[in-house]
Amino acid sequence: MISSMVYELRRPNQIDPNKTYPAIFLMHGIGSNEQNMLPLVKELEGQFYIFSIRGHLPQPPGFAFFTIQGYGKPHREVFDEGINKLTSFIDYACAEYPLDLNNLFLLGFSQGAILSMTLGLSLGDRIKGIVALSGYIPGFVKEEYDIKPVNNLSLFISHGEMDQVLPFEWGVANNEYFRELGANVTFKTYQEGHSVSLQNQQDFMKWLFKILEK
Repeated sequence: MISSMVYELRRPNQIDPNKTYPAIFLMHGIGSNEQNMLPLVKELEGQFYIFSIRGHLPQPPGFAFFTIQGYGKPHREVFDEGINKLTSFIDYACAEYPLDLNNLFLLGFSQGAILSMTLGLSLGDRIKGIVALSGYIPGFVKEEYDIKPVNNLSLFISHGEMDQVLPFEWGVANNEYFRELGANVTFKTYQEGHSVSLQNQQDFMKWLFKILEK
């Protein structure tokens, strides 16, 4: 199998051919690239397969996974294509590498968080945990996507209280929506804008290791 997505891979330090390993899929924000998210998960190197995925659309100075037609409104066809490509990439990674299918995680910032939460809804219990940093769930996803059960899904959702790009209220709505669906949600807010603070990073790393042990 050949992947249609460009990605950066970090492997566990010592790979036992008789074992499988947890994996995390990283998705960057608009105009960024696959290098951007790796420093956030430095602590996972050596233990996880880390797949940092580049968006397939040029968006200077970097890339994007979808385009937007208005505030909080992605172009539907482009968005669907991005979700399909990412789903196919996850399938590819699971077939090509010795991954523990019970320990698959997603992590995204901004556009990446939007995609991570959408993939959680469309893949359901295939995903164990999601870290969604400053995103939202498009209305057409809630209304028209085939949403799978998320009873066994855990999420760490965070949002800056002074976010000038995606309103803080959208983060609150993410928390409420997933809770109503029965997911296990940890919702954290920070005195920051559209960014990931050191405290935010430390909090989601603690959460991630805790979820991994379950």
